[in-house]
Amino acid sequence: MAERPSYIVRPADSASFPAADHDAWFSADTIAWGEDPYVTRFRALWSDAALAIRFDVSDCDPWSTMTRRDERLWEEEVVEIFLDPARRGAGYVELEINPANVVCDLIVRTPWPDLVSDPAWDVAGLETAVTPWRDPAAGPHGWTAVARLPWAGLRSIADVAMPPRRGDAWRFNVFRIKRPAGPQRPADDVRLLAWSPTGAPSFHVPGAFRDLVFG
Repeated sequence: MAERPSYIVRPADSASFPAADHDAWFSADTIAWGEDPYVTRFRALWSDAALAIRFDVSDCDPWSTMTRRDERLWEEEVVEIFLDPARRGAGYVELEINPANVVCDLIVRTPWPDLVSDPAWDVAGLETAVTPWRDPAAGPHGWTAVARLPWAGLRSIADVAMPPRRGDAWRFNVFRIKRPAGPQRPADDVRLLAWSPTGAPSFHVPGAFRDLVFG
């Protein structure tokens, strides 16, 4: 079996919150998954202060109804990242962002099929923003979600160096849920889109996680 590819997080000069139009994103590597019209692209940067992530989501008709932090956003439309600094396959961070910039952040104590999570835990100092866009090259409509996760808000989950050292490798995966039938029929024709496919009816499969390498 071929080795799963890694994602290299490039260093950023600025520790400030990287807006979607920030020039720093041009230096970040891009990965993409899904097929038209539901292509999703992911980028990440890091500094001594924080990890910054970005999703660019092609979508003609994004929707959401939930408005409170830590609601069950996965029952609607979201992008997601799992971060496993300790590489244990348990006790990892899950962060979800919906098109209205509502977040759900929690610790996954144990993965599928005995999934146990703790939504009472939050990433302290988390910043997020969502921007809608039009881009004929990537689809007629879409939205961009960016997030800044301070190292200080992640230190409680793993006894590893934060900020990381160059060459350190965490484990991670990124995802998107699209529900084309809208809020009236959210369970119809659901697209559960994983960059690293899990081969299971759940995203919570640590065996599908890949290396997130700090360059």
